[in-house]
Amino acid sequence: MAEDIIVLENLTRKFGGLTAVDGVSFSVRKGAIYGFLGPNGSGKSTVIRMLCGLLPPTSGSAFVNGLDAARDAETIKRDIGYMSQSFSLYTDLTVDENLSFYGTIYGLGRKRLGERKQAVMRLVGIEDRRAQLAGQLSGGWKQRLALACALLHEPRVIFLDEPTAGIDPVARRELWELLFRLSGEGVTLFVTTHYMDEAERCTNIGYIYLSKLIVNGRPEELKALPEVTPGGTDWIEVSCDEITRALQALKTAPGVVDATIFGETIHLRVKAGAGEDDMRKALAAHGIALKQARPVRPSLEDVFVTLTREHAGRSAAP
Repeated sequence: MAEDIIVLENLTRKFGGLTAVDGVSFSVRKGAIYGFLGPNGSGKSTVIRMLCGLLPPTSGSAFVNGLDAARDAETIKRDIGYMSQSFSLYTDLTVDENLSFYGTIYGLGRKRLGERKQAVMRLVGIEDRRAQLAGQLSGGWKQRLALACALLHEPRVIFLDEPTAGIDPVARRELWELLFRLSGEGVTLFVTTHYMDEAERCTNIGYIYLSKLIVNGRPEELKALPEVTPGGTDWIEVSCDEITRALQALKTAPGVVDATIFGETIHLRVKAGAGEDDMRKALAAHGIALKQARPVRPSLEDVFVTLTREHAGRSAAP
């Protein structure tokens, strides 16, 4: 069994009277793709900054590849790879020059740098663009270059902060194919994303909300959580026209516990026994025709929406 390469124990970070990260604990196996999700302002970036050795924890501990994030921060910075959401390379340098610059920062000698540049350019498929200015690359190719720079020093752990934000679907898929290849070679990937289809591709997922980790596990495990589908409830997917107006009609329909738009359909959590006839009547009362209503398993989006609402309700309670 693969060993844990990232380990957090009761990790906490405070800024004055604000607790940005509150007692977070989880571990990540070597070679895993770990998806770290949560709303903006939930504490994701603070956790990543601590894991990257950029911010000391107030209490608790974090270890990355056996290194203590508090005591070995400088070593961690040299040991990991990092790829940010926004393109942070030099737009007035060529692809090759950017790689040379970052290789020098990582302390690679001339011969080793030449070998690694060839290897990473070949891996990400950017060899024929080595003389092109980084600023002239499309979004997808910029992210390939950023990944190549993060891989130069052969890190065993790479942190990727929304790596596919702002790039087209084809480029997203191609980048994920590269990530799967790296994972297969034993590289551990710690990924933040807002795309649920990307979360589905992760080995494990952690979801942080209001500074606390509220759930952690494999995608299929999260969908099966009893909090997501409490006893006496089921999930139904409804297809119909006028989806926005239909959502409002279904929210107040008898037997409906929760309703959320999901693409071109509506996902409903309903009391056991509620079914297609009930949904048809509720929509017909508002002049909307039902196309289809069928039982479904909750999606990851359903999981996170349900858990977020549940925890928001607890936080608001006196």
